[in-house]
Amino acid sequence: MAEYDVIVLGSGPGGYVSAIRCAQLGLKTAIVERENLGGICLNWGCIPTKALLRSAEVLHNMKHAADYGLAADNIRADLDAVVKRSRGVAKQLNQGVTHLMKKNKITVHMGQGTLKGGGKIEVKGEKTTETLSAKHIIVATGARARDLPFAPADGKRVWTYRHAMVPAELPSKLLVIGSGAIGIEFASFYNDMGSEVTVVEMMDRMVPVEDADVSAFLEKALKKQGMTILTGAGVEAIEVSATGITAKIKSKDGKVSEGQFSHVIVAIGIVPNTENIGLEAIGVKSEKGIIAIDALGHTNVAGIWAIGDVTAGPWLAHKASHEGVIAAEAIAQALGNKDVHPHGMDKANIPGCTYCHPQIASVGLTEAKAREAGYTIKVGTFPFIGNGKAIALGEPEGFIKTVFDAKTGELLGAHMVGAEVTELIQGYVIGKTLETTEAELMATVFPHPTLSEMMHESVLAAYGRAVHV
Repeated sequence: MAEYDVIVLGSGPGGYVSAIRCAQLGLKTAIVERENLGGICLNWGCIPTKALLRSAEVLHNMKHAADYGLAADNIRADLDAVVKRSRGVAKQLNQGVTHLMKKNKITVHMGQGTLKGGGKIEVKGEKTTETLSAKHIIVATGARARDLPFAPADGKRVWTYRHAMVPAELPSKLLVIGSGAIGIEFASFYNDMGSEVTVVEMMDRMVPVEDADVSAFLEKALKKQGMTILTGAGVEAIEVSATGITAKIKSKDGKVSEGQFSHVIVAIGIVPNTENIGLEAIGVKSEKGIIAIDALGHTNVAGIWAIGDVTAGPWLAHKASHEGVIAAEAIAQALGNKDVHPHGMDKANIPGCTYCHPQIASVGLTEAKAREAGYTIKVGTFPFIGNGKAIALGEPEGFIKTVFDAKTGELLGAHMVGAEVTELIQGYVIGKTLETTEAELMATVFPHPTLSEMMHESVLAAYGRAVHV
């Protein structure tokens, strides 16, 4: 029986990063993976989706070449080639993780892993079954798309994100159920590719976790691009035929209407992959499949840890990776390493990014949540139209909003919508992590001409000092 210091169950951005950190700390480490190294994120999620969205962005820019004094004729999209490029990007990164496992001397066991108690995992591969043993086990098995109970995904007419990434054909009329990050990214991609897109969101506004002003701006922008957006609405039934689907949609006024679509993407959340891996048998506490952990990743069972999408949200790759590092360092500390000092995750400092067109990025409290929490606040907003670089790029649509504690100057939250904001948000994330106040941000010299100057102006605006608006 192979014995290790640590076995990581699952090799997504939580699992493989955690395994690498364990190996860096001198621990004998193994990974158990049933499908693809890199997990959903690298193979079927974050990365290949961004490759698709990049193709759509280039197509969008080509169609608007005249706006830049350029001519591009007979522009068309080759869907097969777009998908092929996306799969190539995923393959390259999968191979990259394989290389990282070898480089860090991490043993990979391919197969279905089941916890057996006493630090043991049974791994059922294609041909053989083996038992592994470890002092500590990290559960990082991730999550999958939640199905509609009355219309399970069939890959033909009813799609999850996974089917939407490798379409056999371009939908003529696409229904997207759910306007969270996954739903809205695919809505954006297929709209740019030429599909007629309708988005149905149960909550009263799009991207409901974002600031209300961001939601309102995004809805306006997507409608301008030709999408139909139905908020406060729900899909009550779907009938699937060989040629398309019929959806019964209940609008916010209670009326039910029927719509005809060629395909539907279901993006109504995720289900943690915690069934059939032995958690119940060894007594690990969970609720609705979500494993209970403390700030360092301990479960209630000694030697069993959990990270990423099997734990409480936000369900984001970078949150999983960071949790993986925390757990690895906590394990090393438990095994006698006095040089590591793990700190629990501060969820207030985790950024969120959505790669629709326009992009969305945020960190910390929304304006409404800050008020609900009892803060007296100062809020600053600065529009893209006031920024020279945005105008030069031909991207004058969007804004940046910052929320401060009026008493202390603490940066409570930042919310952005517009070109490249997913790259800008990190400035505020660093600021929040360093516990910065408005004084430091105001005293920071931002380079000109850049989009980042809007971050400075937004801070200044909160205190009535904005220059370019």
